[in-house]
Amino acid sequence: MSTPLIHDEHARAHARQGFIFGFTAYALWGLFPLYWALLQPAMPAEILADRFLWSFVFLLITMAATRSWSRLQPVLASRRTLGMLALAAVLISINWFLYIWAVNNQHVVEGSLGYFINPLVLVVIGTLFMGEQLRKLQWLAVGIAAIAVVVLTFGYGRVPWIALTLAFSFAGYGFVKKLVGADPIASLTVETAYATPLAIGYLLWLQSQGQLVFGHHSVATTALLAGCGVVTAVPLLLFGGAANRIPLSAMGVLQYITPTIQFILGILLLTEHMPPLSWIGFTIVWLALVIFTYDSLHNGHRNRTARKLLESDDVEAPL
Repeated sequence: MSTPLIHDEHARAHARQGFIFGFTAYALWGLFPLYWALLQPAMPAEILADRFLWSFVFLLITMAATRSWSRLQPVLASRRTLGMLALAAVLISINWFLYIWAVNNQHVVEGSLGYFINPLVLVVIGTLFMGEQLRKLQWLAVGIAAIAVVVLTFGYGRVPWIALTLAFSFAGYGFVKKLVGADPIASLTVETAYATPLAIGYLLWLQSQGQLVFGHHSVATTALLAGCGVVTAVPLLLFGGAANRIPLSAMGVLQYITPTIQFILGILLLTEHMPPLSWIGFTIVWLALVIFTYDSLHNGHRNRTARKLLESDDVEAPL
């Protein structure tokens, strides 16, 4: 009699741990603007180079400490996987560079918009390249988001290219990673390995030009630049732990923590200006996300209920 209770309690503890991991990962990502702002006077390109270099070093140390080199073998054995991860490295480079640039040029709020609409872009990519069918409410959410982009174009006086580039580059990165299906740590190690030689070359070039900030500004700045590796890898590891413990529907809701924190930081702490039309545009985006989230949760609940009924039928059939 006690075994099911013990199992249920273990499952609940597992889920609670996953929720904590997921919440922490998304909260840390949301606080990234504060970290990137501390790295000035380093330029975005140098910050990106340090991020790749020290992430690669941190991942190598992590794999050595956990003796998990075997995770790399399936990745290195497949030319297709290596090619796809090269593409992933390009997409995440674009995303990281542009977001660092946006933070250091007072575009944190527009950057947050990119991550708000990222789930909707993923759905569109799935429709175009994976043959997935959008449900009616998903179509409605995507349509409302498109209207929001038009409104924001008038609000900003230009197409919100920062938000759109961030959304499409990150969604494309997620799409490529889904196609690869490789171990998260191993794939990230390979991605950073691709970029690290270029990063080192660029840092050496900056050094030759007398423009390198790393090691030439202050001890604190140098330490923070080296800390980019830990700052990048830790949320990813927490995210991986969360994804293995809680349903994707829960992860889908948690993902809005990141842009929400970024938006609040941009408005309240970094005092970025928001024209009235931009407020209207963001409100329309949030409406689209409410519809999208409701549809995702409702569909997930319906699928789980259907599976339980099928399992029940399977058990009762022999009787």
